[in-house]
Amino acid sequence: MTDSLAKLDTEGERIAKFLARAGVASRREAEKLIEQGVVTVDGKTLSTPAFKVTPDMEVRVDGTRVAKPQPPRMWRFHKPDGLVTTHKDPQGRPTVFDALDGRLPRVISVGRLDLTTEGLLLLTNSGALSRQLELPANAWTRRYRVRAYGRTTQTVLDGLKDGVNIDGLEYGPIRAKLDQQQGGNQWITLSINEGKNREVRTVMRHLGLTVNRLIRTAYGPFQLGKLPKGSFEEVPGKQLREQLGKKLCTEIGL
Repeated sequence: MTDSLAKLDTEGERIAKFLARAGVASRREAEKLIEQGVVTVDGKTLSTPAFKVTPDMEVRVDGTRVAKPQPPRMWRFHKPDGLVTTHKDPQGRPTVFDALDGRLPRVISVGRLDLTTEGLLLLTNSGALSRQLELPANAWTRRYRVRAYGRTTQTVLDGLKDGVNIDGLEYGPIRAKLDQQQGGNQWITLSINEGKNREVRTVMRHLGLTVNRLIRTAYGPFQLGKLPKGSFEEVPGKQLREQLGKKLCTEIGL
């Protein structure tokens, strides 16, 4: 590696943060790309995420030149079921990003929705924004509409407000409202703040209910609204700044 690559001075921006702001990946995923040896700067392969890049350097990932980071942008996407939220699926299943190919610039998702979950998925060109919205410390509320087979009562659902322990794993407070009975199914509106993997389905199963439809309707202040299934819409910059607040906007460079 040349002296220019070895030098870690006080100027520039850490490569993982640069790649995140450029929408290539989250910081954590960017570090993995560096470990895989697919990130180069001025033609030299990087071996450390501590390296700092300056505007005059050429950065490539898998041989593709990375454009200079653009201002953070975000889109609301109404994810249909049957799509996985990943850029490459080992099983060859259709992905969210296959469905959006050519319709948006390179984007990453804010969190994930599993294969059969529908509803609001936030997409952004900024890894820094994605990371901030996913941080548990920021406690963004996720709201869902749940259709589940079985019977429960509002009293049972109210018991979730203090959290629940399932097989030794602690789940935080959950707000749940029984909306209606429809044949053998019940519709429930449910809000969580943590977003553990398959949390809603796990908690419903713990109550003796089997989820057969799951729709995310909100992520923090961002709503699914009447956005048609499979469609997307950009969140206006002014609205994005208002909802994120000055501190977060400064953090992500908005």
